[in-house]
Amino acid sequence: MRLLSTSIPEMNRKGAVVMALFEGYDRRIDKINLTLKEYGFDSIESAQACCLEKGIDVDAIVRGVQPIAFDNAVWAYTLGAAIALKKGCKDAASAAEAIGEGLQAFCIPGSVAENRSVGLGHGNLAAMLLRDETKCFCFLAGHESFAAAEGAIGIARTANKVRKEPLRVILNGLGKDAAYIISRVNGFTYVETDYDFATGELNIVREIAFSDGEKAAVRVYGANDVQEGVAIMIKEGVDVSITGNSTNPTRFQHLVAGTYKKWSYENDVKYFSVASGGGTGRTLHPDNMGAGPASYGLTDSMGRMHGDAQFAGSSSVPAHVEMMGLIGMGNNPMVGATVACAVAVAEAL
Repeated sequence: MRLLSTSIPEMNRKGAVVMALFEGYDRRIDKINLTLKEYGFDSIESAQACCLEKGIDVDAIVRGVQPIAFDNAVWAYTLGAAIALKKGCKDAASAAEAIGEGLQAFCIPGSVAENRSVGLGHGNLAAMLLRDETKCFCFLAGHESFAAAEGAIGIARTANKVRKEPLRVILNGLGKDAAYIISRVNGFTYVETDYDFATGELNIVREIAFSDGEKAAVRVYGANDVQEGVAIMIKEGVDVSITGNSTNPTRFQHLVAGTYKKWSYENDVKYFSVASGGGTGRTLHPDNMGAGPASYGLTDSMGRMHGDAQFAGSSSVPAHVEMMGLIGMGNNPMVGATVACAVAVAEAL
């Protein structure tokens, strides 16, 4: 276990520099204390002790998913796991929902994250992935990304420990080269497809597994355009997806999610779409220039068109999720961390 830093300099409401336990401490702690009191904890440190007594090293789990996560992410998951333990959540899905309460407690009052109940949303999403009703989960990205890979690895390592039927996890993004690289680096299975625009048929050209372990179960697709992306969703029978929210939002992921949502309605297929986030402030990618100065504002608006739930901030960058008032961890890695912590609680009980 790595000892959490207690030396983050912050300025409190009176302008005095204090050594905070985690980022944004002064803006969060009053709300956190209410949740601690509700569940009978004297302090956030006592919640940590509760986890450690059950052999749950939340710090190792969270940083094992995204090493660059902020300290406040570790403490938020610590509180969530402690709540799940206090509730006696013996199944991972209910533990995930309880963990969402801990994440919600860390949302800064008045922030985008609090207004959208993003903490609870993450708990509910992880619960869906841990229940056998969900068969296939998709990270739907502008291009295949390391953030999606981090989330996928977190799920692949843990979710199937508590499911009767293994959860299928896929990555679906724009560009075959990017898909190949992400697969090779992470030990996933690259699935090369060829889409026939005349017939609408999707053909599998080849599959390359870059490992023989749990990571090989993650299938990675690279599409040439939206139609191929939708065909991949249909072929895999995606039940739940989360969109990446920056690169290519106007060219791929929101268009694929929206079109697949329409297809699902027309074909009586159950599909739950999560829009990773958006919000304000981010340098434009070259691919986003058509969006104008809105950038993340536009991806935020597009997410509302198809999203059954909407998160806040970057799918990958901890600092941007923190800016939205949640915690310092990318939304995609958070999916993996929530699942992993929930499984740890269920196994401990």
